[in-house]
Amino acid sequence: MTGTPLRVGLVGYGLAGSVFHAPLIAATEGLALDTVVTSNPERQRQARTEFPEVRVAATPDELFERAGELDLIVIASPNKTHVPLATAALKAGLPVVVDKPLAGTAAEARELAALAEERGLLLSVFQNRRWDNDFLTLRKLVSEGTLGDVYRFESRFERWRPALKGGWRESGDPAEIGGLLYDLGSHVVDQALVLFGPVTSVYAEAVVRREGARTDDDTFIALTHANGVRSHLHVSATTAQLGPRFRVLGSEAGYVKHGLDPQEAALRDGLRPGAGSGADWGTEPEELWGRVGAGESPVTGGGRAEPTLPGDYPAYYAAVAKALLEGGPNPVTAQEAAAALDVLEAARRSADEKVTVTL
Repeated sequence: MTGTPLRVGLVGYGLAGSVFHAPLIAATEGLALDTVVTSNPERQRQARTEFPEVRVAATPDELFERAGELDLIVIASPNKTHVPLATAALKAGLPVVVDKPLAGTAAEARELAALAEERGLLLSVFQNRRWDNDFLTLRKLVSEGTLGDVYRFESRFERWRPALKGGWRESGDPAEIGGLLYDLGSHVVDQALVLFGPVTSVYAEAVVRREGARTDDDTFIALTHANGVRSHLHVSATTAQLGPRFRVLGSEAGYVKHGLDPQEAALRDGLRPGAGSGADWGTEPEELWGRVGAGESPVTGGGRAEPTLPGDYPAYYAAVAKALLEGGPNPVTAQEAAAALDVLEAARRSADEKVTVTL
């Protein structure tokens, strides 16, 4: 890519904005982080320290007032702001990237998709976990037929956080769109849909376990896909002993993988893709590789080690830049996000009413 980079306005500089979006935008050829929007003085100072050339605005309105100076808006603010801010950006004539979940309901997501299509603008959703190292490896195994016909996909995104951290993510107010179902659940459901396609039925259990908690912190989702695959998805903040990230069982073999992709930890530690990391970005040591085999537990040495492909979060924004500059495909569409929200809404209803929901 050549020429003047696209100028990006980033709304929100909390965890999502400062750890994920800003570093990845800054590392992407064809993009330039122009403005960060945050009303928090400490975060304003942080943004200026980390990106000395960046402009800072206190409110999104300040950003939209000079929409003509920007080429892309990235929304990394609290969930309840995603729909109104994306709507405002699209009406201002700007392409938009929105952190997951795109909206609180599938209907809202589809309304945004329709608005973007009407305006001829890109609307993309930041589903970075599609570029996790273990997920890329699993997609390869599935596509190559290494596991045979997949029977069951088990995915766990578990944490041990017995004490509440506070903030909107743990609020019981439905308007906040908090809780693990819409947070980590957005990732595991999206991955299941990418791997195995549409869902015909949903069963879920959503539990509030921690004292003082107001929204789900230990949730299980069971999906039946149209092709017959069963997905069992676990998201939890109350898991004292973490299970495997993936356990995938097929007619020929299974794949078991422990541990999380290293990219989030690297970004939190201030490391940046392309900044001296070179080919090492997103890689993990051999002792963390998953195992493929049949008939014996991987814990006792069953199967063979499967090299984990490098994780590649930078690929998302590289695809966004290519879509805007060269007409390439949208890496994650709003319609895909709406399909995941159909599942999440069904899971909420299933947990609340103790029923299996047919889609």
